[in-house]
Amino acid sequence: MAAKIHATAIIESGAQLGAEVEVGAYAFVGPGVTLGEGTRLHHHASVEGNTVLGKSCEVFPYACIGGKTQDLKFAGGNPGLRIGDRNVFREYVSIHGATNDGEFTRIGSNNVLLATCHVAHDCILGDHIIMSNGAVLAGHVTVEHHVVIGGYGGIHQFCRLGAYAMLSATAKLVHDLPPFFIADGTPAEVRAINRVGLERNGFTAEQLDRVKQIYRLLYRDGLNRSQALEKLAAHPQAASAEFARVLAFAQSSERGLAPGGR
Repeated sequence: MAAKIHATAIIESGAQLGAEVEVGAYAFVGPGVTLGEGTRLHHHASVEGNTVLGKSCEVFPYACIGGKTQDLKFAGGNPGLRIGDRNVFREYVSIHGATNDGEFTRIGSNNVLLATCHVAHDCILGDHIIMSNGAVLAGHVTVEHHVVIGGYGGIHQFCRLGAYAMLSATAKLVHDLPPFFIADGTPAEVRAINRVGLERNGFTAEQLDRVKQIYRLLYRDGLNRSQALEKLAAHPQAASAEFARVLAFAQSSERGLAPGGR
């Protein structure tokens, strides 16, 4: 089936549209854009720059996907944005391309970004992420798979959010949030394990117990960070997927792990 283009939409020469793409009234598609099969742009949506959207994405009114980086260090060239399949970008979402020539902001598949969310230059997002209304990522943020970011949550440049973590609404994250945990506050502190999120994603009772042990060692046993990581590495279950994920995350942390809260 051919693409379905409204008469008032603007499709610049050079844009590539897959089969069954829909472009609504007054929407804009720039000359360097590729839209994957079945992707839909609602009225007044814009996709521009060196941008590739995968299959079956949906871009709602007034969203701006692929705009030029806001990084003042931008020196020209053709950086861009690469997005996977089946993503939903609601009203007024903005996602910017990378800063340096030949580099890309990257978003995986099956993500939902609600109204007015912002993803800045050079961010790397995995799959199955939910960003609630008004959540914002500064430049170079990494968000791993199955993360939830609450409404108006803000993430500082170069921070990372580990898989299956959750940042609460209005929280400000200035450190790395380890996998499996919930952080809240300004600045954000780790408060608990993300039990509901883990259960929804099929974690077994044994896996949940391992996550509880990790949480206790990192945040409840009165150990400093080095002591806690040593105990995690020496733990009888250190080779399990849960322990290994947290240890690898901590070892690669450059901003330090988020502190524990009450």
